[in-house]
Amino acid sequence: MILGQFFRYSVVGVIHNFVGYLLYLAATYFGVEPKVAVSVLFVLGVAVSFLLNRTWAFKDRKPMAGSAGRFLAVYVAGYLLNLAVLVMFVDRLGYAHQWVQGLAVVCIAGLTFLVNRYFVFRGDRSQRATPAKDS
Repeated sequence: MILGQFFRYSVVGVIHNFVGYLLYLAATYFGVEPKVAVSVLFVLGVAVSFLLNRTWAFKDRKPMAGSAGRFLAVYVAGYLLNLAVLVMFVDRLGYAHQWVQGLAVVCIAGLTFLVNRYFVFRGDRSQRATPAKDS
C-alpha cells in the first residue's frame, strides 16, 4: 500500500513540481524576484496538490475539513523551509537560485510525503493492522 501511495504521490508531485518549476523559471526570467515567485506559486500549488493527493494519491474519503487544515499546516511549514533554504543558500552563500530551488523541491517533497502519509491522510491504521479473525 505504501508503494502505491508513494507512486501516486510522486506522479502528482512530479507534474505539480515540474509545472511549478517551469512557471518559477519563467517568472524569474521576466524579472519577478525568486521569493515572490515561490510565494505566489505556493498558493496555487497547495490547492491543486491537496485535491489531487486527497482524492487520488491517498484516496482519503473522510470529511475534508480535518485533512485540509493539516495539509495546509504541512505546506506552510514546507513553504517556510523553502524560503529559509533560498535565503541561506542564495542570499547568504551566493548559489544560483535555479539549482537551489530545484534541489529544495526534491528534498521537501520527500519530507512532505511522509508527513502526508502519517499525519494528514492517516486514516485508521489500527483496523488495517489487525489480522482477520478465523470463524
